[in-house]
Amino acid sequence: MLVTTREMFAKAKEGNYAIPSPDYFDSNSCRAYVRTAEKLHQPTIISYAQAHSEMLNVEEAAMIGLYYAKHASVEVALHLDHGTTKEVIFKAIDLGFSSVMIDASMESFENNVSRTKEVVEYAHKHGVTVEAEIGHVGSGENYENHDVTDSIYTEVDTARKFVEQTNVDSLAVSIGTAHGKYKGTPIINFDRLHELHEAISVPLVLHGGSSSGDENLHRCASEGISKINIFTDLIVSALDHVNEAHPEDYFKLLHTADEGMMEMLEHYYHVFGCDR
Repeated sequence: MLVTTREMFAKAKEGNYAIPSPDYFDSNSCRAYVRTAEKLHQPTIISYAQAHSEMLNVEEAAMIGLYYAKHASVEVALHLDHGTTKEVIFKAIDLGFSSVMIDASMESFENNVSRTKEVVEYAHKHGVTVEAEIGHVGSGENYENHDVTDSIYTEVDTARKFVEQTNVDSLAVSIGTAHGKYKGTPIINFDRLHELHEAISVPLVLHGGSSSGDENLHRCASEGISKINIFTDLIVSALDHVNEAHPEDYFKLLHTADEGMMEMLEHYYHVFGCDR
């Protein structure tokens, strides 16, 4: 069933676990994620990233996501991930997405607040929840060199002011992870996470979950994060399964890739503590 993230996050905060949010890029990946959630009797947040618009535009993403969300036997939120333009974000809301993200994290604090407030006002009129970002989760880095990163850690006072001024429903924070694939294991600033958890009333979101280490992610989920974005590890698992199985035809290849994504997503459900 299609829901907003509001109900999911309330349960996650109370239960000290995090909900996986995998990015889908076609019908197969979307179906695989929902089937995994149904198998485990767990909610999910299926996300479509604006960055994937060359593979799947927002109209196509809405049709696919709404179909699987509305026909699912578990709670499913349909989320726009890293929306960067008002046009795409508003269109996603109009098309039926139940949650959207406005990512203006690389702009000034004032511009981030202004753009987020505009999205929140429009989204809330339509019963849609909004995620925004303070600090900046950068691109995949070699975590064997911890001095080199384009990430910007989230400051507690700035985050508090941002939430108060925007009325945003959830907040993506930067505490040491990065998007994409990288070597090594990131150093998570758990002290900063605890400070943010104490100071911020809305649910906290972690981006760049892939390759961040199971122990790190389990701690994040149990110590204040309510949603963790996963993508790269799912795609890597799909390719690994294909390379190992050497499928004989295209249909077996698709099935094998789906199995790889589902296996990895199920793994993360356990890591994030959803089965507690």
